[in-house]
Amino acid sequence: MAIQLTTLPSGLRIITDSVTGVDSVALGVWAAVGTRHEDMAQNGIAHMVEHMLFKGTPSRDALMIAEVIEDVGGNMNAYTGREMTAYYVHLLREHFDLGLEVLADILQNSTMPEYEVERERGVILQEIKMYADTPDRQVFDNFQEAAYPKQALGAPALGTAEIISSISRDALMQYVTKNYVADNLVISASGNLDHDDVVRKVEALFAGIPTNKKGLYAPAQYLPQISMVKKDTEQSHLVLGFQGICRTDPRYPSFRLLSSILGGGMSSRLFQQVREKRGLVYSIYSFYDAFHDDGLFGIYAGTSPEHLDELMPVVLDEIKGVMDRITPEELARSKAQIKAGVLMSRESTLTRADQQARYILNFGRPFDVEKLVAGMDAVTGADITALAQEIFRTTPTLAMIGDAGGLMSYDDIKTRLAA
Repeated sequence: MAIQLTTLPSGLRIITDSVTGVDSVALGVWAAVGTRHEDMAQNGIAHMVEHMLFKGTPSRDALMIAEVIEDVGGNMNAYTGREMTAYYVHLLREHFDLGLEVLADILQNSTMPEYEVERERGVILQEIKMYADTPDRQVFDNFQEAAYPKQALGAPALGTAEIISSISRDALMQYVTKNYVADNLVISASGNLDHDDVVRKVEALFAGIPTNKKGLYAPAQYLPQISMVKKDTEQSHLVLGFQGICRTDPRYPSFRLLSSILGGGMSSRLFQQVREKRGLVYSIYSFYDAFHDDGLFGIYAGTSPEHLDELMPVVLDEIKGVMDRITPEELARSKAQIKAGVLMSRESTLTRADQQARYILNFGRPFDVEKLVAGMDAVTGADITALAQEIFRTTPTLAMIGDAGGLMSYDDIKTRLAA
């Protein structure tokens, strides 16, 4: 079998996606813990831990951790999401053992020296400032916080400068002990490899992973608000969003197709009507986020303030349009785009490893391309309009950075959508 899954007695899961005829392997550790699992008083700790795990173990300092992978031509990286954190390497197949050993070392033996904590604290504070200077990125954090105010799910992934300045080394170490437990982890690998061999090596190298119970977290509460930040920028950046659906909702394929049709590419309704026909923006697109127990659907646009009065009515008209009808041509094109995107992405061993880990953590089962294709093929235009009517009748969330110019009022937006 190309895809095989083994669960160790500890609860640690190992999944491999075998790909013959390739020279590289991708492997990593994916943890079912992210920003939404934080105590709000420690907002940003998940991301700070991600940084700190690369900063030294008893056998390697930070430079050695970087060099040992790059010396063999590989690369090593990590990311922190709202519900997941990942650490991974991508290197030639003959260096698989090295990659796995380094991952095991940093996950189990990180010492987080005090001087490294202080140095990395400064790095993250610079990162927070960089985001603040990048309004087309910052507006998404503002939108998330406006949709889920005073909740970890709405808190910024990087944390705040005040909190990051106060997080101690002990707090970082305790976070790892509490959250990086066997039941929370998946080790995923893709490439020219043997599953049983991978399992044996993981069993030997990850024997020290604790088996504490998973931590609990608060359920999502969509409580939409407005976030307006006046700033001297050349463009106004706005996100208009709505409550969506969770990732286990059976209508999830329709959710993806709705986003594709409305604002998923150059042929989408928003791109054609707002940019191509009227020239009101350089960038406009829709997006969706599906969490464990809730979801968001959003539309981003960056435009000159003088175009805001014309922009919003056109966007609202297109929203109303997908609530009424999806053409057969749009449906077929969007299905083809999503299926092709997934299939082409699987030419990368790193993407395959990431896909399998995410599916195990999110759904408890391996990713199956044929099931995804079948789910897409089963969606009808009526399915999408029905979901659109449900989503776009939820109370909207609005976030904006820049000059509000002639932007339609929030109450008028709600009235137009309800009409």
